[in-house]
Amino acid sequence: MNEEARIRDEIATYAASLHHRGYTHGSTGNISARVEDGLLVSPAGSSFAELDPANLSKLDFEGNHLSGGAPTKESFLHLAVYAARPKARAVVHLHSPYAVALSCLTAKNPDDEVPKLTAYGHMLCGKVALLPYYRPGDLALAEAVKQKAADHWCILLAQHGPVVAGTSLKSAVYASEELEQTARLALLLRDAAPNTLNQSQIADLDQHFPAW
Repeated sequence: MNEEARIRDEIATYAASLHHRGYTHGSTGNISARVEDGLLVSPAGSSFAELDPANLSKLDFEGNHLSGGAPTKESFLHLAVYAARPKARAVVHLHSPYAVALSCLTAKNPDDEVPKLTAYGHMLCGKVALLPYYRPGDLALAEAVKQKAADHWCILLAQHGPVVAGTSLKSAVYASEELEQTARLALLLRDAAPNTLNQSQIADLDQHFPAW
């Protein structure tokens, strides 16, 4: 099996796992990974539950469709992240319920919106940015994502959902899962006054676990 075939299978496997555990529903969300000559992305209208590795959309880095099914209308989100983060090898965009719920609340700090509740939340997600609302498919979102992605691996789109990049497909998926669980904790604790990591603890984590 060549490298691209392996990545195609990996995309389908991770996508099905995310769907079966409730991180996506219906045809929501999209997932992509870099290959040698472009990127593979889930096709328009497809369900994470049943992606066909052979029918994944293949695009070049200018967004031209090379092969496979018609690309998702949100492929520009993925292209924007790859343009901003040369080390990114994969991007996961979900409509996961807790992250979406958190994105519907009034922003407190758009450059660091998700509270630092746990060590792993910080280690896997870092500072999570929150972008204001854009209509789905609005190409103006591409530039907004590109600007935020230069300094953030994880971005929340208001009233929409998370966009998470990683240096591998595994790291992007794991960070997406961690972000969803941290959003769940944040909502559970919303009416309390939870202890969050302080700056000394965050600096210690950054020293021992540098950003991937």
